[in-house]
Amino acid sequence: MKFSIGKEELVAPLQLISGAVEKRQTLPVLANLLLKIDNGQLTLTATDLEIEMSANLPLEGEYVEGDITVPARKLLDICKSLSDDNVIEITLDENKLRISSGKNRFSLSTISAQEFPNIEEAVFNLEFEIETGDFKNLFDKTQFAMALQDVRYYLNGMLLEINGANLVSVATDGHRLALSKIELEQPVNEELMQAIVPRKGILEAGKLLSSAEGKCKVELSSNHIRITLGTYVFTSKLIDGRFPDYDKVLPRNSQRLLVADKGALKDAFSRASILCNEKFRGVRLDIKGNLLEIHANNPEQEEAEIELDVDYNDEDLEIGFNVGYLLDALNVIQSENVRFNLGDSNSSVLIENADSSDSLYVVMPMRL
Repeated sequence: MKFSIGKEELVAPLQLISGAVEKRQTLPVLANLLLKIDNGQLTLTATDLEIEMSANLPLEGEYVEGDITVPARKLLDICKSLSDDNVIEITLDENKLRISSGKNRFSLSTISAQEFPNIEEAVFNLEFEIETGDFKNLFDKTQFAMALQDVRYYLNGMLLEINGANLVSVATDGHRLALSKIELEQPVNEELMQAIVPRKGILEAGKLLSSAEGKCKVELSSNHIRITLGTYVFTSKLIDGRFPDYDKVLPRNSQRLLVADKGALKDAFSRASILCNEKFRGVRLDIKGNLLEIHANNPEQEEAEIELDVDYNDEDLEIGFNVGYLLDALNVIQSENVRFNLGDSNSSVLIENADSSDSLYVVMPMRL
């Protein structure tokens, strides 16, 4: 195997696909990238057995076909350290991969390509195209609410639901829920389909979607998702489980409406959080007429009280929330004003853009 390529052409794909490499691998080959040259094209592939990312790069000049696996992190670090204007020449010499550029020479250990695992082939029965920026925006508006290592394994990911022309993303950790939806340009002629994409898959796919513009192709099977964007292909297994019926979680008795300037509310919560109990992060909201009082304290008997003018015309209400959950929702809402749909002091709050309902955020109350 032999080829030469410019540094800029190689480093960007290496950085993107190296995210799929398993950091605590049980198999040594999972720390490696698969390099394969076939028909004038270099394919780079990384996997951790759950997700797989590959990039296809056209080669110019002479090349020798072949395949091999090499340590991903070392190859990336070597290529990043080289001069920008140098061509990188890579040659497989017996069991060593020789890398040369200018006056620099490196050799890396290899493992046979035959030992590199492939995610099993899937039959994709649903396909649609979506603007890359819109898809990434859908991820950004909900992924923060995914659970982290929850025993309810189906919460450790994001639900993608396709229903006709609507694509919905939902994430929840049991204490809060984030939901966002977008309308597809071409409706999908399938019955309602749901897919739970694991946490790492969402994070790595998000990096890929941030790397380019234009449209991407999304394919779904009963146990896989595949995203094709230009020369990149991302594949992830899906979580085999039943996601909670999110529609039942949305508050139905939210008769009290509070509307406030998003920036001012976010700043107020941020200031209050300075003196929150670091473990429980609770703040108490006292709403009296058009005045919102935010109270926070901690075990050192330190206190914060912040007042904010809001638009509210219902009965006085006192309720507690995790301030981190409120700030997470406010950070992704893209409007000047935000609406809190409140019930009583024991009911969850529904937070949304004051101008539209394309994204919804539910936060459970805390007893303080």
